Amino acid sequence: MKKIEAIIRKSKFSEVKETLHLIGVHFFSYWDVTGVGNEKQGAVYRGISYSTSDIQRCYLEVIVSDSFVDQAIDALFLSAGTGQVGDGKIFISEVQSVYRIRTGEKNYEAIN
Repeated sequence: MKKIEAIIRKSKFSEVKETLHLIGVHFFSYWDVTGVGNEKQGAVYRGISYSTSDIQRCYLEVIVSDSFVDQAIDALFLSAGTGQVGDGKIFISEVQSVYRIRTGEKNYEAIN
């Protein structure tokens, strides 16, 4: 099993959620986060300078079976990408075990 962590634009969250549901991912966790990127630009509004390097993002965490990783990543690229700087990042890591608390199911049965 793999854990997919993705940092995406907050404006793309609804599209990402819908695309994940379409491919069969019905459970994932997410957080609204603020990050600092490589972009060093600022904006001026009514004479006050604001940093645009502090960026509002969504952080997603999805656990999937090994055979489903490529499909989930493709869905994230399709729905989260704009082709612009700041589209985000995807991280993949190994998950040793998963348990469903209510039933005691383990691993693949617990995530399906």
